[in-house]
Amino acid sequence: MEIHYSKQAVKFLSKQNAATRTRIINAVALLPAGDVKKLTGQPYYRLRVGDYRVLFLRDGTVVDVTKIDNRGQVYKN
Repeated sequence: MEIHYSKQAVKFLSKQNAATRTRIINAVALLPAGDVKKLTGQPYYRLRVGDYRVLFLRDGTVVDVTKIDNRGQVYKN
């Protein structure tokens, strides 16, 4: 599986401590396993990693991670 990170996702990961960054990257690498749900009314899926949410799109073997943020902020535009 090929994983692409958006500019926002890379920026968010760079601001996190090493343990959090590793947890999120490992959870994304294990997709489609994990707490994944399709968001209603949007084309995105969300992956829950503790208090963080990862929004991504799936297209066959390619996963585009579009946004990573805290639980309360990720769904806001």
